[in-house]
Amino acid sequence: MPHHRIPGATRGSVRRRTAFPVLAAVAAVVFLAVWVAMDFPPLSNGDSDAISRSGDPGWSATPATTVTPAAPSASTSASTSSPASPSSSASPSPSVDPDQALSDQLAPILKATTASLSVAVLDVEDGDGADYGVRAGKTYDTASIVKVDILAALLLKAQDQGRVLTALEKKYATSMIRVSDNASADALWQAIGGAGGLDAANERLGLTATTGGSGALWGLTQSTAADQLVLLSAVFGDDSDSPLGAGSRTYIQGLMGGIAADQDWGVSAAGTVTGLKNGWLPRSATGLWDINSIGRIVADGRGYLVAVLSSGSVSKEAGISLVEKAAKTAVAVSASGGSA
Repeated sequence: MPHHRIPGATRGSVRRRTAFPVLAAVAAVVFLAVWVAMDFPPLSNGDSDAISRSGDPGWSATPATTVTPAAPSASTSASTSSPASPSSSASPSPSVDPDQALSDQLAPILKATTASLSVAVLDVEDGDGADYGVRAGKTYDTASIVKVDILAALLLKAQDQGRVLTALEKKYATSMIRVSDNASADALWQAIGGAGGLDAANERLGLTATTGGSGALWGLTQSTAADQLVLLSAVFGDDSDSPLGAGSRTYIQGLMGGIAADQDWGVSAAGTVTGLKNGWLPRSATGLWDINSIGRIVADGRGYLVAVLSSGSVSKEAGISLVEKAAKTAVAVSASGGSA
């Protein structure tokens, strides 16, 4: 049977057609190998979601960079976020400075007067305190609050001599503290050696800004509320470092706890008083008043030592009102940790 030739076909062309599928297969293998080596993404099977979201094919021939996922929206995070860890909780607000808080709270009180104040308070439970108006070189006339200091100096002197107070000294001390008798203060001022004796005793007690009045003028002893707080701590504290022995402290506390009813004002307005001594002095040169109050009070079950010294009040009554407002404010600030 005669052979039929495929038109236009030769052996060479047949061999080329036969070889083409083989070459195509080899090319496909090489192409896939290059694709894998360059870390291209798999060929899509018709999914164009990446392009439709960003307009970018989603890959690049350059090394990929890490992209931080966008933060979830408020609605998403509200429904999907896990409970916050301790480290992600809100930071506590900075603590309030007690001295600044006291200054802020006293501002409206002082705005209503031309008098000046020195105020100090100490929480005897935790030792926290605050003060106002205590500046280097600024002191106040003590008036009769110095009588507590005079008695402390007398007791230190008796301790040094290894004796107890005489009956006459006790009589003077009782009248001097409980009814603020000036003649009794005169006698004991001499007994301690006047300003020199007071200053020596105060050095031992830890007072650093108090100076005894000259001559017989014990009422013009200069001091600050902060120094008076040191004195009160020596009297009412149980610190074994106090130079006053336990018997001496108890004796002063007893007298300060029995103040005459007509003198129950001042820091006692801030709570239940357990020890008190007030001072008042009209200044002849100006006609203005020095009004002072020191003591220990209890408010809401906590004990506080409070000292308020003032000068420049237009009357005794105005000065007492000012001192009582300052005492209440100081205790309130201390009780609230400086946030009152």
